[in-house]
Amino acid sequence: MLPLMLPNSVTESDGSAVIRALSYNIRSMRDDEEALARVIRACAPDLVFIQEAPRFFRWRKHAARLAAKTDLVVLSGGATAAGPLLLCSLRAFVERTEDVLLPLTPGLHRRGFATAVVRFGAARVAVLSAHLSLDGAERRAQADQLLNRLTATDAPYGIAAGDINETPAGPAFRRLSTALQDGWTVSPWGGEHTFVRSGPPRRIDAIFATPGVEVLTCGVPTALPGITETDLRAATDHLPVLATLRLPAAP
Repeated sequence: MLPLMLPNSVTESDGSAVIRALSYNIRSMRDDEEALARVIRACAPDLVFIQEAPRFFRWRKHAARLAAKTDLVVLSGGATAAGPLLLCSLRAFVERTEDVLLPLTPGLHRRGFATAVVRFGAARVAVLSAHLSLDGAERRAQADQLLNRLTATDAPYGIAAGDINETPAGPAFRRLSTALQDGWTVSPWGGEHTFVRSGPPRRIDAIFATPGVEVLTCGVPTALPGITETDLRAATDHLPVLATLRLPAAP
């Protein structure tokens, strides 16, 4: 797909806001950290929904270092959310944050959500970063838990993003895309597939938004100035998803 002009972040005169949201599985920063930082900076995001953030020794230091290298700040998550992490730009006014641990299934990896409510201009939005289970039944249950958590706040809008660990044909992905807007489906831009390292290329990472959020563009930013194929390959084993979204001012 040929790239369209990517809207810039802006707060409009009526208090509505255009923001850039980035979702990225960073594989615990085990790859080329400088390449990772270059990719994130080139996207100029207002919100970053990270999966597989460092969770063990000095994990807070690692998260803070990545934030500093990308001109962002740590919003919530990390080890206290079992891996999902939220970063944000200084445009975001933070109302509250909460790290959520999901029920542990014996023999499976612990999962969680990094969540927050933030404001851009006069627009309030709940945000949630998730990395769903490798087990199909647990993944489907976690999709319901994600929806319940995202819609339980008093914010008029919500954005959820993450590694779904299945394609759009899967039941968990379908559950999310039925209740929420799937950014790529609504307004595709850039590349589609987010995991191309093994097996057939597939889309297993996504950005979702509640009704009322206007999805302007969404996709893998392969043609964005400042992003190279070399950096995308070196940064981590997933490709990032970048969306531009318009949040109307709160009524």
